Amino acid sequence: MKNYHFFFTVFLLSILFFQSCQTEDTPLVYEKGTNQYTNSWILEQMKKYYLWNENLPQHTDLSLNSKDYFKTLLQKEDRFSYAVNVALPETFPKSVRSNYGFDISFIEFENQTYGVVLYVLSDSPAERSGLKRGQFIKAINGILLNRQNFENVYTDLNNSDKIRLQFAQYSSASGFSAFKEIEVLRGFTFSKSILYNVILYNNQKVGYIQIPHFDIGLAASFLSVFKEFQNQSVTKVVVDLRYNGGGDVSSAAALSIILAPNIKLNDVFIKFKGNKNGGQVIKTFKEALEMNETQTNFDALRTVHPPIQKLYVLSGNHTASASEIIINNLKPYMNVAVIGEKTVGKDVAGFAIDDDRISGEQGWVLYPVIYKLFNVHDEGNYAAGIKPTVESNELQEMEIFPLGDAREMLLSQALNGNISSKQKDIPTIKKLILNKNYIDTDPFLLIDL
Repeated sequence: MKNYHFFFTVFLLSILFFQSCQTEDTPLVYEKGTNQYTNSWILEQMKKYYLWNENLPQHTDLSLNSKDYFKTLLQKEDRFSYAVNVALPETFPKSVRSNYGFDISFIEFENQTYGVVLYVLSDSPAERSGLKRGQFIKAINGILLNRQNFENVYTDLNNSDKIRLQFAQYSSASGFSAFKEIEVLRGFTFSKSILYNVILYNNQKVGYIQIPHFDIGLAASFLSVFKEFQNQSVTKVVVDLRYNGGGDVSSAAALSIILAPNIKLNDVFIKFKGNKNGGQVIKTFKEALEMNETQTNFDALRTVHPPIQKLYVLSGNHTASASEIIINNLKPYMNVAVIGEKTVGKDVAGFAIDDDRISGEQGWVLYPVIYKLFNVHDEGNYAAGIKPTVESNELQEMEIFPLGDAREMLLSQALNGNISSKQKDIPTIKKLILNKNYIDTDPFLLIDL
């Protein structure tokens, strides 16, 4: 009997040991289509790619909804990682700009709260409905704006499919025009046109270029624009990135190749620093251009370099990602004067990670932070935003001029070479700040390493 108990005990211990080894060393196999099946894959990818992979939680609940589960893995300081599922439209980031094609801010003037249309994308639902920069919105969906409700109304805008806006124009000569109402339906914006012109100011020809987004393949457009600047003998350049939330690093490299004086194709443009798995990736101007650009080369872009040693960049609280790279990564090569407001602080990059395990089905797509960004001198870490050389609020006066108009507030300062931090004191206008951590930028800096 004693031998029976002895062998039975050994048998049980052997089973427990085997089960223990299986739990620790053998990954569990989950049924396809379950949260556990998706979330175990998400955790595996994050352990490999996520910049802060060493700080991932030790114990997680794989049964959670996958979007919620992904959020449990993120670091507190991570504002930018996200996950989407093509089959679930509600998982995609939403914003006023992506829904309708315009950017808005809020002010108080003569005890009335207004939404101010700052930027309208070309060929967007907003433009097609008649919205223009400088219009003042008094009511949204029949709700009169005030200091207490403007933030909630703005949040509703991000999640809506249709909006009614009561708006008017304003001029310093005649005040407000009659208010009228329009309806804007949520839709797509297919064109993100570059705006540019040559301004004659104090006997100097200034090339002004406003870039709404760093789309893939913009190098040819930049080449065309700066060829025109060259033909008109431009000696000063102003790059307006106030409403540019990012995009493709190769397009940012293309613009930088044109602007920077005395660079060579093998000079370092950008450094990507990841976790122990990703390590450090260094890209020269030529290599950064070729990451996503096949039609235009380094030498062609250099032929239209303007005769400048100083660059003026207009910035704002939508300036992010690839736009911030223009500021940070050109500074080692030239004098960059930034006029406007502090930038977003998107000093990170990543790429899409697709769950393609099930043939014929598109699963979740992860966009985790994978790299921090630095210039040739290892300068980066601007998560709190890049402070402008000249801090200036474009909403200093009620009359807001079109972009590219020499009378427009920030452009006027650049044209004057104004490097003074003093701005006009207009106590009748108060800019209202959104308190929530809402970031209306491009979903991610696109890289293909």
